[in-house]
Amino acid sequence: MQVYIKYTMEIGIDSFASAMYGSNSLTSVEAMEQLLERIKLADEVGLDVFGIGEHHKKEFLDSATPVILAAAAAQTSRIRLTSAVTVLSAADPVRVFQSFATLDLIAKGRAEMVVGRGSSIEAYPLFGFNLNDYDALFREKLDLLLQIRDQEFITWSGRFRPALNNLPVYPRPVQEKLPIWLGVGGTPESFARAGTLGMPLMVAIIGGETERFRPLVDLYRDAGARAGFTPEQLKVGLHSPGYVAADDSMAVDEYYPGYAELWTRLGRERGWPPVTRPHFDSLMGPKGVLVVGGPEKVAQKLLAHSESLGGISRFTFQMDNAGLTHQQLMRSIELIGTKVIPLVKAGAEK
Repeated sequence: MQVYIKYTMEIGIDSFASAMYGSNSLTSVEAMEQLLERIKLADEVGLDVFGIGEHHKKEFLDSATPVILAAAAAQTSRIRLTSAVTVLSAADPVRVFQSFATLDLIAKGRAEMVVGRGSSIEAYPLFGFNLNDYDALFREKLDLLLQIRDQEFITWSGRFRPALNNLPVYPRPVQEKLPIWLGVGGTPESFARAGTLGMPLMVAIIGGETERFRPLVDLYRDAGARAGFTPEQLKVGLHSPGYVAADDSMAVDEYYPGYAELWTRLGRERGWPPVTRPHFDSLMGPKGVLVVGGPEKVAQKLLAHSESLGGISRFTFQMDNAGLTHQQLMRSIELIGTKVIPLVKAGAEK
């Protein structure tokens, strides 16, 4: 599939509700308060979406994602609020739907969710699930979640959850069809599954060159077309590390130390080599995944990423786990809203 599909790109932030900011000493209460301040600012300066992840680790505060989003909904008026992602394999689809339907009522129709299997696996033993069932759990629970979204009364049976016999699920959301995106990494089967189901796709790309995912995105669109969905229905979103400062030099100086520390630590856990400056610089190149720089550079890179993937409809920055302070994150959000979004819109219209 070689045709470039032109989309209006929504731009937002994904946060893991990090409770650690470099050398800054924050209590969990302070970190949560600052996170809500950032979501409120994002709403005020025109960002389109704010997502909260799900982890069950000491350094993150996002284990109860809908609770954070509900608090944000009460302080905002227009920004869409989503998970990033909900670990559906380790959750009950009935409760997941109820939580996000309730969020949708509080937010007056601004709730969404991104569901996935989760790259962090701590939820599985915590809730009593076997990692050997990693994919089977997700397939079954996604099937139930979509049925609940589309039908008020459910008759369903499966392997991992008690059956439902013509039972209703309440509350129902404001939106007639609550948006559910499928969060994917690099598994071809996941891309094809999203296309066959006609679900919008959220691609997490955290390393290498963004364009290497084009064959997988094409696989998604091809599967969707074969299932009878139009190109406009097959939305593609991109989630990548990024940060915006007043100029390119400042952005790199502020972002690199925390990025190198974080990814070197993760590397020790997952078998990756330590981050080096040459490696970081390669990711900062025109095709590299990092969307870091001044507003002009960032806008150009977002447009280039969109073109390399055949057109994307949403981009979300992951930037609160790179040792950045609350003040730096607030400034970056303001620049995204006041500078980057207008530049991307102007570039897309050319």
